[in-house]
Amino acid sequence: MKKRVRAGEIPTASMADIAFLLLIFFLVTTTIDMDKGLGLVLPPKGEEKEIPKRNISNILINARGDILLDKEPIQMRDIRQVVREKMAANDKLIFSVKTHSKAKYQAYVSVLDQLKMANATRISIAETGK
Repeated sequence: MKKRVRAGEIPTASMADIAFLLLIFFLVTTTIDMDKGLGLVLPPKGEEKEIPKRNISNILINARGDILLDKEPIQMRDIRQVVREKMAANDKLIFSVKTHSKAKYQAYVSVLDQLKMANATRISIAETGK
């Protein structure tokens, strides 16, 4: 008589429980990076006010990244100084920033940074042009 040798088996009855517990563990312990975006405080929704043209200064960024301040070309490095001068002349001045849809995002962020460094608090983000 030959003896039958039983092969070793791995118990699989609780394998689904272990996989579920590992899944829950990794879901709970994993951190998800969130994009911070731009730190802008937007005004509450309300009535629109008519603003005199003399209190609006337009900043346009075209598709090539060229910047126009009140229809005059300006370099990125000069924006801060010119904005400070304009704000000294008119304390109610609002800077309206408008970009072309194909303009680089970095140019837009750089213009906003220049405005913030010039202590401009009245910034209007205009609808993107084509």
